Amino acid sequence: MSRRAVLSFAVLALAAASDAPALAADPYELPPQGVATPDERIDAVFELGAGVAVSPEYEGSDDYEASPWPILGLDYLSIPGLVTFGSINPQGGGLSIGPSFGYNGERDDDDLDGLDDVDATYEAGLKLGYEWENAEIYGEARYAFGGAEGFVGALGANAIARPSQALLLKAGPRATFASDDYMDTYFGVDPDEFVRSGGKFDAFEADGGFKSVGLEASARYEFAPTWFLNAEGSYMRLVGDAKDSPVVQEEGSEDQFTFGLGLSKRFSVDLF
Repeated sequence: MSRRAVLSFAVLALAAASDAPALAADPYELPPQGVATPDERIDAVFELGAGVAVSPEYEGSDDYEASPWPILGLDYLSIPGLVTFGSINPQGGGLSIGPSFGYNGERDDDDLDGLDDVDATYEAGLKLGYEWENAEIYGEARYAFGGAEGFVGALGANAIARPSQALLLKAGPRATFASDDYMDTYFGVDPDEFVRSGGKFDAFEADGGFKSVGLEASARYEFAPTWFLNAEGSYMRLVGDAKDSPVVQEEGSEDQFTFGLGLSKRFSVDLF
């Protein structure tokens, strides 16, 4: 082959190569080392919202009132080199930890003639849980301050159903407990109160322990990306000294209902 023919062939080959489409990248090829994926850039996932809850006016009451319902949750937290818990996936799963709040309205002499007034009580603490695909268990511990002081908490378990990607349903048993000081404030009757009530409320000392048992259910609907409509309801039956208290037997109810409705938004942030 002549030198001219060889040069012509080389030029044609280079031209063909330059016009050929580039080969597609391997879809399973890992990202370059040191380049973070979107999930790796998320250090915390939390939820903020608010709503309105309807609950007994005070512990053991048979009258109800509406009050604010804060919605706060920490679904995922990763502190490099220290701790990682929860899940970035909106479907949840694994270990979770977050704030827990409670509220009981004030009780005055108009509610229970002869008994001491009790200011509104506020509760703040933590909720710890573990979730599987179709079930979860949880525990709550809070410190109460204001009208009543002491420790309160709850233990529970839920069955979980997801009829659609946007709808989450939970339901299961729940039990609450409280310390001596808290129980005696709401359910105890001292000798002076016995006298002031004209003997209507017998003297009674309420000890700490389990306070109520019952059922709780919740529904959560994602009506827009990262926006949720939340609904919760429960039926609790007072037990132990709470049930036997003259406050409940004479003027209250062993059956306690709650219902809450609110809006919340989910946030994902890069902290580090």
